[in-house]
Amino acid sequence: MLQFVAAGLVALVLLIVASGWLSKRAATEEAIADARETTWLIAASIVEPALTPELVRQQPAALERFDDFVQDRVMVGDMLRVKLWDENGTIVYSDEPRLIGERFDLGADELAVLAETRSTDAEVSDLSQPENDYENDVGRLLEVYARVTLPDGRPLLFEAYYSYDTVAGRSADVLQAFRPIPIAGLLVFMALTIPLVWVLARRLDEAAAERERLLVAAVEASDAERRRIARDLHDGVVQHLAGISFGASATARELEGSPELARRIETLGTGVRHSLRALRSLLVEIYPPDLRTEGLAAALDDLVAPATAAGVAVDLQVADTAGVRDEAIALTWRVAQEAVRNAVRHGNPTELHVRVTVTDHAVQLVVADNGVGFDPATVPREGHLGLRSLRDLVVDSGGTLVLDSVPGTGTTVRLEIAR
Repeated sequence: MLQFVAAGLVALVLLIVASGWLSKRAATEEAIADARETTWLIAASIVEPALTPELVRQQPAALERFDDFVQDRVMVGDMLRVKLWDENGTIVYSDEPRLIGERFDLGADELAVLAETRSTDAEVSDLSQPENDYENDVGRLLEVYARVTLPDGRPLLFEAYYSYDTVAGRSADVLQAFRPIPIAGLLVFMALTIPLVWVLARRLDEAAAERERLLVAAVEASDAERRRIARDLHDGVVQHLAGISFGASATARELEGSPELARRIETLGTGVRHSLRALRSLLVEIYPPDLRTEGLAAALDDLVAPATAAGVAVDLQVADTAGVRDEAIALTWRVAQEAVRNAVRHGNPTELHVRVTVTDHAVQLVVADNGVGFDPATVPREGHLGLRSLRDLVVDSGGTLVLDSVPGTGTTVRLEIAR
């Protein structure tokens, strides 16, 4: 929820900045369009009716009358300068008398305005141009062109200059009116979305809790079933095999007159005992022992029973684990189970050493064999996730799990975890 709100706020800021930039651009274009429309109206309705052929021939009396007209009727408001050009680039009239009669090359935009009726164009003044020498002291300007026509049909170019600060002010006014719209829309969107996301997050949490409850129920049901199977085997088959083993041994001792038969029966008893050990190990595989009740030593003794039955010399040493927390005992058992299982299945050892020691602060487990060993760097991850997964559990519990193995020299697994 916090991540969504944070991401939403970041997105909101970015959208506000982007919309502000776009809005400012649109507002500026709108202000320039307004200046173009104003210029065209002035040119068509005020300037054009006052044009005379004498003005174009730059007769002094005509220039003086037109200048009075421009000062009185045209240069009002924020208009700062006026120029009239003929199609050859000669300035026919300007409120700056020093420009009258000067000739400058017209650009493509200006020529396009001269060629089209009701055409206008606007651009920021390039004050470095020679025709703008007398505008350098008035700051940034917006120049707008409009086409006007003499009574005989000849076109002239009417040019009006406005302070760009005025255009920027108009843009700011438009922006001020427009800006609250996207911001308000975004805020309303966030206000509507956050409660929906909150409800969705609550539903996801409830669904996750329900899935977890079902998973726990399934695990508990599986554990109960495995416990039932292990109990039935232990109370049934294991007890029967133990009785058969004891009976066979007793019968063999009673057959003193038939040594061959006694040997066979003893052999059968030994085989039953080996099968009994294997079955006890299978029970451990089906359902791990209750470490709190049976103790770690008894559980490890059952664990190494298959190795002993297979002829491996097993050295098991387990210190007293009284006072060690249950989580540490359980993790020690799981690491020992995985290490012993891998040693017997993959290492083909003749010796297996399992040692558990307890210090003031930690429990230490060492499982070492003299088997074929392997190169840990060359073992593929698929199908060999047991110790890797346990390493994650050990690290999460604040312990360390080290695996040492070299081809031909066996494998050693070392675990240390806080007690």
